[in-house]
Amino acid sequence: MLILSVLNDILTGALGPFGPLIAVGGLGVMLVLITISMLLNQRQDPLDKLKQQAAGKAEDQPNKARLRAGNRNQKLDRYATFLEPKDEKQLSQMRLTLLQAGYRSRDAVRYFHFAQFAFGLGFLVLGVLYFILFKAGGQTSTQETLGYILGPGAVGYVLPKYWVTKRKQKRQEEIQDGFPDSLDMMLVCIEAGQSMDQAIIRVASEIRASYPALAEEYEIVSLQIKAGRDKPSVLNEMGERCGVQDISSFVTVLIQSQTFGTSIGDALRVYAAEMRDKRVMRAEEKANKLPTKMTLATMMLTVPPLLIILVGPSVLGIMDLVNL
Repeated sequence: MLILSVLNDILTGALGPFGPLIAVGGLGVMLVLITISMLLNQRQDPLDKLKQQAAGKAEDQPNKARLRAGNRNQKLDRYATFLEPKDEKQLSQMRLTLLQAGYRSRDAVRYFHFAQFAFGLGFLVLGVLYFILFKAGGQTSTQETLGYILGPGAVGYVLPKYWVTKRKQKRQEEIQDGFPDSLDMMLVCIEAGQSMDQAIIRVASEIRASYPALAEEYEIVSLQIKAGRDKPSVLNEMGERCGVQDISSFVTVLIQSQTFGTSIGDALRVYAAEMRDKRVMRAEEKANKLPTKMTLATMMLTVPPLLIILVGPSVLGIMDLVNL
């Protein structure tokens, strides 16, 4: 007990009244860093070595399972338990969200959770350092201390999710804006005598400069069709990857046109006209919302100066009369 009291006095004198709390938090961060370094420097399992040797020997004889595996990061496999949700539904939802944001890597979910962990821990360390350097000597309450230390950690943990959400929204807006133009180009290509597959390839090359996200989706569709996959499943996957209602409706129109044997050109002509009308309606909706959004800013920027101009001289006159 004497040693603990002396240590408490030393920490309180050096770091302020919350010195013991800061020391415990610093020790916790150090333990986490030591654990991570031990995991990263963990010796490789002999079974993993045998698997890698077998995979190296099979490089000249590719098979279906190996082709499906793609380019995975072998170093992240041992940490899959920590970097992937255990719930299959949550894992598939997270993978779909990252696909809609444009991250197509097989390890995208692992990288995302690693970024959350790394940013959370890094900002937590920054919060501890900031509190020690600037706030430790003052009179701070327990809530303020926790806010200075844990607040940056929470911000760092949420930051990757915020980034993915904003990127997903921006990508969906880009696809939605460029979709009517791509339908017009596709209709021209089909009426010129090209097949649907050739029209998709041509449209992807034409709109790449203006709408790269939509061009990338069209290229994926063309490559999957060339690989021999059936067109309805490929188009349905495109609708899921984009996450845009217009794309899903377009996929339904194409599948029904192919199923019932109707003209794709007529279906595209009607649907392209409808998409153009929807784009005009979205633009009009944004224009109609603009005056409402500008009302608050207009009042804040115009009413106070106007009051100063109108009421200011009267106030000064009244003050002069009071002083007399």
